[in-house]
Amino acid sequence: MRAMVLDKPKRCLELREVPKPKPGRGQLLVRVSACAVCRTDLHLVDGELSNPKLPLILGHQIVGRIEGMGEENSDFVIGDRVGIPWLGWTDGDCSYCRSGRENLCDAAGFTGYTIDGGYAEFTVADARYCFRLPERYDDVAVTPLLCAGLIGYRSYRKTGDARRLGIYGFGNAAHLIAQIAIYEGRELFAFTRPGDRATQQAAKELGVVWAGDSDEMPPEKLDAAIIFASVGPLVPAALRALAKGGIVVCGGIHLSDIPSFPYVDLWEERVITSVANLTRRDGEEFFEIAPRVPVRTLTEKFSLEEANIALDRFREGKLKGTAVLVVNGVANEKVATIDHNCLNSR
Repeated sequence: MRAMVLDKPKRCLELREVPKPKPGRGQLLVRVSACAVCRTDLHLVDGELSNPKLPLILGHQIVGRIEGMGEENSDFVIGDRVGIPWLGWTDGDCSYCRSGRENLCDAAGFTGYTIDGGYAEFTVADARYCFRLPERYDDVAVTPLLCAGLIGYRSYRKTGDARRLGIYGFGNAAHLIAQIAIYEGRELFAFTRPGDRATQQAAKELGVVWAGDSDEMPPEKLDAAIIFASVGPLVPAALRALAKGGIVVCGGIHLSDIPSFPYVDLWEERVITSVANLTRRDGEEFFEIAPRVPVRTLTEKFSLEEANIALDRFREGKLKGTAVLVVNGVANEKVATIDHNCLNSR
């Protein structure tokens, strides 16, 4: 099968013919239809996450059809459409798993990080961690929901019943979760890169009550803030924007160093927390509410061979939606003739 393979961080992915995987006990063999590109993929390629499986097939927002099954699969049948997310395996027996916190399992395996993912024609996945997907969405449109949606949703639920909610970094996850927050009647405040008027205008059109630069203070104190940008200095900035008892949720797997800040910014029972991975319950809840809103996704299609171009465009902030690799199909928006600056040439 064809796959885009990462041999070493800070190198381009290479298109290769690799053996088609075989499903083991409890696993599904999935013919990949589409796989979205995530910021975590960039962190891996850029060497910002430690100890990835190498060589590695990236990709953890995978949609496809079941083509084969290992032993002990009772919930799916051949031909079912499934979504494969970031959390790919847990032991099910540790104290975290037994207490409903499987996202913290010490032995967990992660799709496209420690387990080969979806930048390939086929992949295998643990059936326990595959999701049935809402029929409302086609294969391309649903891919961003499998990470930007799921991790964003967990971040959002961490804010509790906050009425005034700030979002720092108005990218893919923010675009999806903002729709749920507005649907549920929250007042939303969007913070973008300084001077990014286009994104601020897009946020206003989505329904936020205020949009401004990340170094600005909002017109009202916030009950909670979610940080999706991987920029550590946003943490003390968000703290200063909080009302008493407010919470700052760091929604990414990677964040640059957080600078020191005076204790008074944290005092009065303000809280900083991170979000680690997701649970299957998060997925079940999210895929129930998403089609009711309905949550709309914005995507740009690339072929499998164009994965490096998609990553470069993501890194450079030139995407207008989530980049999605159309694997077993034809991408409608071909970009192969456009030059790109692969990391190998830097």
